[in-house]
Order: sequence, then C-alpha cells, then structure tokens
Amino acid sequence: MQKYVYGIDFGTSNSALAILDTETREAVKLFTVPSLLFFQEPKERGEFTKVAVGQDAIDQYVQNRMNGRFMKSIKKVLPNKSFVDTRIGNRMYKAEDLVALILVHLKTLADEFLSENVKTAVIGRPVVFDEDADKDTLAQIRLEKAARIAGFEEIHFQLEPIGAAFTYEREIEKSELVLVADFGGGTSDFSLMKLDPEAKSLVNRKSDIIGQGGIYIGGDNFDSDIMWHKGTPHFGRGVKEEFTPGKPLDLPLSYFQNICSWEKMNFLDTLRMKLNIEKSYQYSGKDHRVKNLQTLVAENLGYSFFKEIEKAKIELTHEENVGLVFRNHGIDIEETISLLEFENQIIAQNLIKIEAYLDSFLLEKGILKSDIDVVFMTGGTSLIKPLNQIFKNKFGSEKLKSGDNFNSVAMGLAYSYLNLN
Repeated sequence: MQKYVYGIDFGTSNSALAILDTETREAVKLFTVPSLLFFQEPKERGEFTKVAVGQDAIDQYVQNRMNGRFMKSIKKVLPNKSFVDTRIGNRMYKAEDLVALILVHLKTLADEFLSENVKTAVIGRPVVFDEDADKDTLAQIRLEKAARIAGFEEIHFQLEPIGAAFTYEREIEKSELVLVADFGGGTSDFSLMKLDPEAKSLVNRKSDIIGQGGIYIGGDNFDSDIMWHKGTPHFGRGVKEEFTPGKPLDLPLSYFQNICSWEKMNFLDTLRMKLNIEKSYQYSGKDHRVKNLQTLVAENLGYSFFKEIEKAKIELTHEENVGLVFRNHGIDIEETISLLEFENQIIAQNLIKIEAYLDSFLLEKGILKSDIDVVFMTGGTSLIKPLNQIFKNKFGSEKLKSGDNFNSVAMGLAYSYLNLN
C-alpha cells in the first residue's frame, strides 16, 4: 500500500482534496477550491487561451471586466449527452477536459505540499449524476477520463454520502443506523448505513450499506427558483410583445428558462437569440425590462447577478428577511425575500420533491423513521433552513447531526481507501 492517497470531492460549487497517510491512517491536509474556470480572451490571434481556476478565476474575471469565458457548475455538464465539446480560444474542450483542469489544480497543490507525484485517488460521485441510467454512466466515464488526464493511474469511485458516513464514523462511540443526507449544488443524495467505530478498519463494508438513493435537485435549483420568482420579472417575464396590432403575446418562455440556469444562459449569447431579443424589445414598445435582458446578455452579467442571489440565499440561513440588490450597467433591481416566502413559494415545489423522494426511499428499504439513530446532514445546501426543518419535523432535532458541511465528503473518501485495500 502506498503511503499517500487522495480523496477527491469534485463538486458543483466547490471541490476538495484530502490527503490520506495510509500508514498513520489519518488525513494530513485538505485543499478546497471553488469549481470555477475562467478563460482569458487571447490578445493575439492563435495565442493560447490562459485559464484560471477557483478563486483566481473570479479575480481574473473581474480584472478582465468580465471579458472572456467564465464557467461554473461544470459537474452538470458530465451527464449531458448533447455536450460534445466547446471551442474556447484556439482549441476544443470536451467535458472531461474542463473537469481535468480543476483536478489538475487540486493535484498540483497536494503534490507540491508532499513533494510527491501521487497517482492514486478515491473520487466521489453522487448517487445520481442523472436519473437516466445512460447519462449517469456517461458522467462517470467522463469523470474517470478527467482523472486520467489529470495524472491519476489508480482510480476508485465511491458514493459521496458514503464518504461522509466514513467521516462521521470516526466520531462515534457505539453502533448506529445512520441516514446520511448529502445536499450539494446539483443533487440531494441519501445513504443508509450501519456505522460502528469497531468496523472502521474492516476492508469490506458492503454488508453495512443498506441502501443509496438520490434526486437531481440541489442548491443550484434553489438559486434558479429565486431567479424565476424575483429576477425574471425584471428581465421581461410578464411583458407582452405585439407583432400584429391588437394581438399581444407573452415574450418567449425560453428567454427566462435560460437565464434561470447558469449553464443555459450562454444559449442566449448567440447572434440569432440577440436578434430575437432585439425584436422583442422593439415590439414590446421598448420596455425597460426587455432592455435589462439585452444588457444582462450583452454585458455578460449572469455570474454577477447569480452571486447576489447566492448571497441572499446564504443570508436566509440566519435572517428572516434579506435584500436582493443588483445595480449594474443601468439595471436597477431591489427586492426583498422573506424566509416565509422563500419556503412557501419560491422553493416550495423542490422541497416537496425532495421530501417525497426521501419518504419513498425509506419505504422501499423498509426502514421506519424510528429505526434511524442519527441523521447526518452534510453539504452546503443542508444549511438551508426550510430543508433542515423537514428533517427536524420528520426525525426530531435530537437525531440531527452535522460535520464540516463542505469537507466531510473529501475526508471520508480518503478514509474509504482503507476499506478498499
């Protein structure tokens, strides 16, 4: 067994790498970066496009006045069959190439810390990349290709909530039946597992895993919900355009569906779509809200606006009322979001879907709520109050526990290597 192994949690919003010392059986270092890429526009034709990763991507994006290609939520591209490649500067990038850039960045940080070239990794994957089995398989194939591009040769995959379970197991003193609820940016994953401090050194833990499941809803969906309810009315939703006098029509729904999803927003940044929006602006009587939509696309303001949405969402974890304010290039938006509105209107449908899935998951496994000793909640989205309240109501607050919401998975993935060998 080699001395060092990496546990890697490639996430929709953030990615983490934990270094495991297999001799001491302890994690010795952890690195985290936002899962972001920025490609600077080349100054000369044919020049290589420079790429920045993580926080540096944000800094470069701002310094370059948002000129260039900024990419987030790249994990969501993995199961997308229609995404073959994309041209950035003078080269084409496949999905695995984009993911590899983040993995290379993390691996470089860790290798430099150790002064070694570590080639073994346990990489996390959600219970469901996609509810379509073929797309789910495609996503893991692409993730493995990305890991090999990054320089890993021995690659193991582990479910992300199982990784979180192994982290929690190191804290307990007696045997427990644990429901691990891992809420990330793209998915909500669940695992039922028997955990025991006496079992953490065992090689094979398959018999302890009672079941896994997940639903393709996460923090990004809540951001999209806020954009739909609070953002799109400022960008033309509800405005009419009148191509034929006396026959007003709603603006195309596709405008607003695209701006509610970061990965789809670029679909509007094409000549055809820009011309369509310009026609809508003219035939709406030059409504200022449609002008806002033009500006949002033309000035590449999507990331800036979604950062304000994310800020408001985070503030709602500890405030009853928050502001959503965005003033940029003539766009002037000021909205108030109450926790009550957030729960009962804005994210209500997605909360219902998550709870319904959880109920069906437990029913399928024949597990009663009373059977579960602990609910271990992890992932940044688990901090959302209305989501947290569902679990308090269902299991009781005394059963809810949490660890490091952003790093539990990476640490557990590293530990899980000990159970593979």
